[in-house]
Amino acid sequence: MLYSSAQDWRDAPQKRVLFFGMSGLGKTYVSNILRSAGSWFHYSIDYRIGTRYMGEYIADNAKAEAMKNPFLRDLLLSDSIYIGSNITFENLTPVSSYLGKPGDVSKGGLAIAEYRRRQDQFRTAEIHALLDTAHFADRGSRLYDYPNFICDTGGSICEWVDANDPNDQILKELSKQCLMVWIKGDDAHTEELIRRFDRAPKPMSYQPEFLQRTWEDYLNQMGLSEGDVDPDAFIRWTYSQALAHRQPRYAAMAKNWGVTVTADQISAVKTEGDFNELIARTLEP
Repeated sequence: MLYSSAQDWRDAPQKRVLFFGMSGLGKTYVSNILRSAGSWFHYSIDYRIGTRYMGEYIADNAKAEAMKNPFLRDLLLSDSIYIGSNITFENLTPVSSYLGKPGDVSKGGLAIAEYRRRQDQFRTAEIHALLDTAHFADRGSRLYDYPNFICDTGGSICEWVDANDPNDQILKELSKQCLMVWIKGDDAHTEELIRRFDRAPKPMSYQPEFLQRTWEDYLNQMGLSEGDVDPDAFIRWTYSQALAHRQPRYAAMAKNWGVTVTADQISAVKTEGDFNELIARTLEP
């Protein structure tokens, strides 16, 4: 690991951390606290995906919808209007909206083949964004003079790595750049995440094998054809399975490549000093 002991962390002139875990457990919360302290450069993987690697896909999809309207079509063809996505650290809706949900087109769903295509685009984009971490860690220090660095990853990082492979390209590179910190939730957090998701289901990215298995299981159990699937019903049904699928993958990442803190410990962090002490205690033998 980048820091081998609590003292090593405390003495480090440059602290670099990478947060991973399910969305909703505190990654962005603690990243914002550190960024507000003034000495931390905040690199958001999801923001990088949306602005650098999927921005054109998102804009083209919006343009395709606009082209269906004769009035907007004429304006687009004459370069009279511009269509783009307004992605910010706090608003990543354009990315999730583009990913979409599979199922009945009349209910806003995508054909499963198109859904898989967009999932693959996201997988490629996220891997590239993760491998850009070294560039942004250097950029934050060299260009902007920030001594410390945060990498705030998306929940799907665990889908693209093999934590039990010591030569995994992504994890090997990330662990050279940052202390990898898993924010782990307990059963109560899991139940709350499921309730929250059930109220407002959002598109997610899945490992292809997991998606194939859950899609086929859903069709078989519900007795539906692809075009009859309610998009929200499918992703609600899939969410708890995705949590269970990801938990051991996160645990292996923390065991072999980083450290673990709990969501409750993160929620208790109010200042940069609180966070530094939490990591120091975590690194104590």
